[in-house]
Amino acid sequence: MDKTAQAAVGLAAAMLGVFEPAVATLGAQGPPQGGVVRINRTQRPPAIEDFVSGDPPNATLTIADFRQFEPGDGVPVSDSTLAYLSYDDANLYVVFVCRSDPRLVRAGLAKREDILVDDGVAVYLDTFHDRTHAYRFQTNPLGVQLDALVTEGQDDDLSFDAVWQSEGRLTPDGYVVRIAIPFKSLRFPRAPMQTWGVALARYIPRTNEEAYWPYLTKRLAGFVPQFATLQGLTDISPGRNLQAIPYGTFAGARFLDTEAPAFRTANDRRLGLDFKAVLRDALTLDATANPDFSQVESDEPQVTINERFETFYPEKRPFFIENAGYFQTPVNLFFSRRIADPGMGLRMTGKAGPWALGAIGMDDRAPGELPTGAPAGRRRAGVGAIRLQRLVGRESSVGVLASDWTLAGGWNRVASADARLRLTKTWTFAGQAITTQAADSSGSRWSGTGFSAELTRDGRNLDYDATYTDLSSGFDAQLGFVPRVGIREFEQSLELVHRPSGAVVKVGPTLSTLFDWDRDGLLLDRELEAAFEVKLVGETKLQLKRTEIFERYKDLPFDTHETALELESAWLKWLSVASKLKVGSAVNHKPPAGLTPFVGDALEGELTFTFRPAARLRLDHTFLYERLNTSTARVFADRILREKLNYQFSRALSVRTIVDYSAVDRDSTLSRVDPERRWAVDVLLTYLVNPGTALYVGYRDGYENLAILPGTPPTLSRTDDPTTSIGRQLFLKMSYLLQF
Repeated sequence: MDKTAQAAVGLAAAMLGVFEPAVATLGAQGPPQGGVVRINRTQRPPAIEDFVSGDPPNATLTIADFRQFEPGDGVPVSDSTLAYLSYDDANLYVVFVCRSDPRLVRAGLAKREDILVDDGVAVYLDTFHDRTHAYRFQTNPLGVQLDALVTEGQDDDLSFDAVWQSEGRLTPDGYVVRIAIPFKSLRFPRAPMQTWGVALARYIPRTNEEAYWPYLTKRLAGFVPQFATLQGLTDISPGRNLQAIPYGTFAGARFLDTEAPAFRTANDRRLGLDFKAVLRDALTLDATANPDFSQVESDEPQVTINERFETFYPEKRPFFIENAGYFQTPVNLFFSRRIADPGMGLRMTGKAGPWALGAIGMDDRAPGELPTGAPAGRRRAGVGAIRLQRLVGRESSVGVLASDWTLAGGWNRVASADARLRLTKTWTFAGQAITTQAADSSGSRWSGTGFSAELTRDGRNLDYDATYTDLSSGFDAQLGFVPRVGIREFEQSLELVHRPSGAVVKVGPTLSTLFDWDRDGLLLDRELEAAFEVKLVGETKLQLKRTEIFERYKDLPFDTHETALELESAWLKWLSVASKLKVGSAVNHKPPAGLTPFVGDALEGELTFTFRPAARLRLDHTFLYERLNTSTARVFADRILREKLNYQFSRALSVRTIVDYSAVDRDSTLSRVDPERRWAVDVLLTYLVNPGTALYVGYRDGYENLAILPGTPPTLSRTDDPTTSIGRQLFLKMSYLLQF
């Protein structure tokens, strides 16, 4: 570690020492007491009309003491909120009665899960009472649904989809929401008497409020461990829980084959089946035959023309995103987008006592390349992964993961062990050790090791995070997302927060550092960053950031810098905006042959507007811009424009239209980026009854500045304008959920 890195580590340690008395004072208040509540069985499912009229049933458990998590800490919610809980043999019922000025309530008739900008309520259920995992069921005031899985130490998994019922109604003094969660859609222990963790939430975006019952606080690390204990659920079971989703797709396409330039046509008809069985109320077995792994939603645009490493695009295919959190580890060793076109597969996920299990096995009909780099042709790859986790104590866990990938005599095997330990009320530690082995079809073998350690402090006024990662040069995780190996990386971040009252809800600086070294200790990258953020009511945020950067590229050292200004706001209920401007210098990573990389003047910009002129209509405008100049010439410029319109006829029926345009200009004497210009239109009609029953009808047409030049063989040439249709597709997709 060089002197600069030692100084940075020392600075962070000193700052933590300075703030240690404050840390001790915060912790001295003790944990909030969620307590124990008892729910009653109802003889009649609650009706939303009873609560709209102000006459709720007497037998329900009534919750009233909602307190702020943000921006206040323990302050009562600003608008009156009541929740009523009950259950019967089949469902858990939660009804929210939320008082508010109806002119200020934000509620749109949106696509499922597109409600994070709206007012809303949520139910969190820790059905195994392990203080680590929970379900999240959320709706906006019109009953539009969002569901997710919550896992301590991970981001919420919004890809989770379950079948449940919700309805919402605006009233003269606010809104009422009724939620019915079938026990068939939950996993929980097989026992005559259940003990669950529970939390209820209300979200008020115009005042930045997150309010919960019971009282939850950032003065303690962990979210799920602070839930209240729910008792009184007796003699419930998911029952016989089998479901099948048969599907069919048809796609007809005309496209430009760029390998042997010519226009071709293709039709694809596919029938398949997804099957799910719940074993002993807690484990889920999924089987798929000829699965549908097409993406209905397109990837969000990203600027990638001058990047050094692989760009991450999140998974969007339903089979993979469900229960993906069971396979997550600190270093991403199972990135399902590596599996391009599976034929058949099995997956088991779930919990049994203190154990959590995730296992998957399938084939890949389009693995791309052999381990030697040659095309795979019609060969299939075999893919398998297993993940086991065990709870230790109340809020710690240990786990292992192993994966195997085979293709045409080559193989890749990965094994890892990891742990997440709760050290104190605010400090947690996560660590991972990894070993990899690989071979190609010629018999050549190589191996590698990896280590990761992370120390985190979560608090209300001070957050700290330090991560160290060590990956050897031979590290190879074919199924993972590990864009760089042969490095040692140390990253840390320190955030100090002051929370005044009034319009300013949060203000303070963030200091962060990043260092990369090679295996011999040579400094490869260094980033020193200072940011200052002010957050206002109305989800408005202003941030100013300065970054000093050193990078070693092609064995050449470069010093660059950037100053960034970011503004985000949802002050108005019909408009939200996010903008970013970066000015500084950057390295040209793609100079032409014969020219060494060099530093130029850089400008990056990003602007996003979202308009909601009516409850059913949403318009999204995105513009991305990146430019690199020398003192006398423009090296390259990249512009990306996306216009997106979504109209919701009802909660189930919607139409979405996207128009994308991108253009790359460059000076061929200074850059070898491809001077491409392209645009496309994408229309999708969706009828989504529930996550398993849906109809999609889509059309896409794309154009690029390409032309076929005659010859033997013909060749492709760039033109000035994107007038050549490179791909035109019409597709129909239908699926239907059958439950037994």
